[in-house]
Order: sequence, then C-alpha cells, then structure tokens
Amino acid sequence: MKRRDVLTALGGLIPLGAATPGLAVAQVLSLPPTPIVPGPGDVLVSLDTSLGAIIIALKARQAPLTTANFLRYVDGKLYDGASFWRSAKANSPVDYGLIEGGLQGDPKKVLKPVAHEPTTQTGLRHVDGTVSLARKEPGTGDSDFFICVGEAPYLDANPAAEGDNLGFAAFGQVIKGMEIVHKILNLPTPGEATNPVMKGQMLLPVVPIVTARRL
Repeated sequence: MKRRDVLTALGGLIPLGAATPGLAVAQVLSLPPTPIVPGPGDVLVSLDTSLGAIIIALKARQAPLTTANFLRYVDGKLYDGASFWRSAKANSPVDYGLIEGGLQGDPKKVLKPVAHEPTTQTGLRHVDGTVSLARKEPGTGDSDFFICVGEAPYLDANPAAEGDNLGFAAFGQVIKGMEIVHKILNLPTPGEATNPVMKGQMLLPVVPIVTARRL
C-alpha cells in the first residue's frame, strides 16, 4: 500500500481529519521491537487517566520543538479534563494500532501550532509505545497526540515516498502504563465520527485525562 493510501485510511490522528497514520499493518507486525528508552535530557510526564497513569519520557534533545509544544499544554494544565477519544485498532491477532488524545480543536484551549519535526531530523522512530503529534499539513500540529501500539514504520518520514512524505513528529515514549494504553485500544468505539475516515474508531464514552503533570 502506498503511503498516501495509508494516510487516507487512518485520516484522523490529526484534528478533524488531516493526513494521519493508517492501519495497513500486516507487513510490519513481524518487525523486531526497537524501544526508545529513557535517556539524558528526557522530561517525564504522567498522564493520569480515569483508568490509571500513563508515564511518558519526552525526547527534549531529539525533538525540542515538539516536546516544548506538549509541555505548554502540560504546564498550563490545559490537558486537565481532556481525553483519549479515539481507538484505531487493526483487525489483527495481536493488539495493533493507536490511541489518540488531546483537546480535539477546543478553541478555548488550543495553542498556536508548532513547526513539524520529521523523524529524518530527530532520528526517532514510531515503535511500540511511541508518542507522536497528530497533524493535518506539516506544521499544523497542536494539542492532539497519539500513542502507537506496535511498530509503525509507515508513520516515519520517507523521502522516497510520493505526496506528503514527512510522516509524523515522534517526540516521546511510554515508559510505564502500556497496559492502560492497551485497555483504551480495546474499549468500545460506537461514537459518532464527524470525519468519515474515523468511523468505528470513536470511543464512547471517552477516557478522561484527569491531570497531566511533569514528574
């Protein structure tokens, strides 16, 4: 499947349906894991949800712009009362896909978009537990983010691909609480999708993010 088809298939990791990751994943399920582990300069943040805490290590050295953008929402307590509202799960014998959270374009809370940091620039990859910024066009990402379940190299930048080949801006890694991510991935998704490409992926009820704080 071409990258543009993948992006169309997943079209909503971005606020209201932009170029977004897809779930054409049969060819990537067998890839060996390449975990991003906590390292020097990482900033730890706890997303305390109604199901438990998800702790992420933000890669401030590799992805300084995207990390700073995320921390604007954390430090301003703008994620308090936000939610995980989407579960895009592949039809697979193992858990595979992604969950998306954030403010869904709330005009009272969403801040100015951040410049795009492609994986070709940061050296990061979309692996199991990677936290990445949702977007429409490059440079339109703001509050919404997603967490990968399983390896997802098709979300990385690929200069050889056609069309929008800049991928998504990976900027963090779940270091604790992946069991919560899996729970969210497997919740019912009967919610109404304003974007047709997200039909069957909208959580109802959503999973509240009670607080988001630096550790």
